[in-house]
Amino acid sequence: MSRPELVAPPEIYYGDIEAKKYTNNTRVQQIQADMTYRALELLNLPQDEPAFLLDIGCGSGLSGEILDEEGYNWVGVDIAPSMLEVALEREVEGDLFLHDIGQGFGFRPGSFDGAISISVIQWLLNAETSHPTSSPPHRLTRFFTTLHSALRNPSRAVLQFYPTSDDQIQLITSIAQKAGFGGGVVVDYPNSKKAKKVFLCLFVGSGGAQQVPKGLDGEEVDGDSQAQFEKRREKFSSRGKNGRRKNIKDKDWILKKKELYRQRGKEGVPRDSKYTARKRRPVF
Repeated sequence: MSRPELVAPPEIYYGDIEAKKYTNNTRVQQIQADMTYRALELLNLPQDEPAFLLDIGCGSGLSGEILDEEGYNWVGVDIAPSMLEVALEREVEGDLFLHDIGQGFGFRPGSFDGAISISVIQWLLNAETSHPTSSPPHRLTRFFTTLHSALRNPSRAVLQFYPTSDDQIQLITSIAQKAGFGGGVVVDYPNSKKAKKVFLCLFVGSGGAQQVPKGLDGEEVDGDSQAQFEKRREKFSSRGKNGRRKNIKDKDWILKKKELYRQRGKEGVPRDSKYTARKRRPVF
């Protein structure tokens, strides 16, 4: 799959600025990384096998960078051109598509080994227009039906979202089940107002034999709970598929990636120079 050409008109330059501010916010980066690692834990992919993943609402590629580091190939879709522009500037490895997920997906059946989404699907609950086909149930139905088709059998999709009520959770879950998914809701830290996170863990295939994972428990994600989470994250993320600790994004790694892109015929690959792999100062 080739990357789309994204040309931003002058009226959305302000959106580009806001997208860069969002991406460079260290707190946003930390939250996004934590939830992506947790989504991958719930996805429960085989340890020593490659996987092709779909990142739904990929934004500027913060979660995609985690997928890169874990050695997965991925495709990202997002509705915001400004966020995808930032992802292209940051040279994430995934293929990027400008797309409204409420319209459903057009991928070949069984294309992906799994899917993740961070803080996105609650936006499907907003009606775009007064037309019946723009209602939340219609958009959710198109989303889940085509997502189910795009995933191989068996596989999982893990979708983190922010519901405002139990009714929203029930609506989303029921439409996902009607589309053919098994699974259910996983709630981490249910007794904490700050740390509570809701994940929709969906299964394709396996005859319904898979059980919904248990959520993380505790009042807060600090002290011992935070230490345990960081220890688990380090164990999960610091080693590659061969069990060796990875050295991510050093100069050799970047040079190899550029050469790979040139061999694939990608246009606009930056030239190698003495500045390659130097850390960039934040724009803001």
